[in-house]
Amino acid sequence: MTADKSLKLEGVYTALITPFTADGTEVDYEAFEALVDRQIAAGLDGLVPMGTTGECPTCSKEEKEKCMSICVEKCKGKGVVVIAGTGSNNTAGTVKATQEAKDLGVDAVLIVNPYYNKPSQEGLYKHIGEINKVGVPIVLYNIPGRTGITMSAQTIARCYEDYDMVVAVKEATGSLDLASEIASLCDITILSGDDSLSLPLVSIGGKGVVSVLSNWKPERVQSIVQNALKGDFATAAENQKKNIKLLKTMFIETNPVPVKYSMYLEGLCQPTVRLPLCEMTQGSIDTLTDVLDECGLVTKESAQKKARV
Repeated sequence: MTADKSLKLEGVYTALITPFTADGTEVDYEAFEALVDRQIAAGLDGLVPMGTTGECPTCSKEEKEKCMSICVEKCKGKGVVVIAGTGSNNTAGTVKATQEAKDLGVDAVLIVNPYYNKPSQEGLYKHIGEINKVGVPIVLYNIPGRTGITMSAQTIARCYEDYDMVVAVKEATGSLDLASEIASLCDITILSGDDSLSLPLVSIGGKGVVSVLSNWKPERVQSIVQNALKGDFATAAENQKKNIKLLKTMFIETNPVPVKYSMYLEGLCQPTVRLPLCEMTQGSIDTLTDVLDECGLVTKESAQKKARV
């Protein structure tokens, strides 16, 4: 099959949180729209609604589609790409969700490796082949920590060469060896799925990051990635060192719990997550607020006043 590959991805793409009301029963669409507006104003290259950071497993079909629609409408004509999470461990269901997202006007879809049922590499290849028929650009998503399975470099290259809609891979294995192997086999766009690894990934040919921290502090992520993409690795490295503790602290508990709490401290959303995720332990809150205070973002005093009773 002749590949089109017309969608070129480069830069910082935010894996959007989904803000909920305080009791978690509804999506706080006002907070979500404000989040999207801030992202656009900050000059982000793209938004990724309803990925794992968006708590897609606990959002309804209606909630997913409304969040996607908000992104599409607000990003229209502004050069901000919308990549919607539509992947699951059910191929037929993924195809249906991908078609619905395409109908909403998204620019691309993020397809996580099927979790729990542990397909073979051939099964992964055929799974992507069915989604490819929908006709919307596909970003593969390699995250074994959440799925229990890794798409091999060879399978990624095979999908890229054989399926015209496969344009990129979100590489969240934490392995620079695997990323290097992917780059050696094909010229698929590689985006880091780990904030802390975006700089080294760019050094081996990566084109950016799908970021968690950029929900809250996009300029900090941009200061690393944009400089690296320009070839100014000295400045990028300096900014990486300044922010590494903050980047790592966003994952002291399961994402998106820490970033939501951080944004809550600044009044941007409720810290609420839906079960089976739950609020941060006091120990983690203390660690987080120590780091935020050290980084000059939130003082311990203001964090203590904001803390939920």
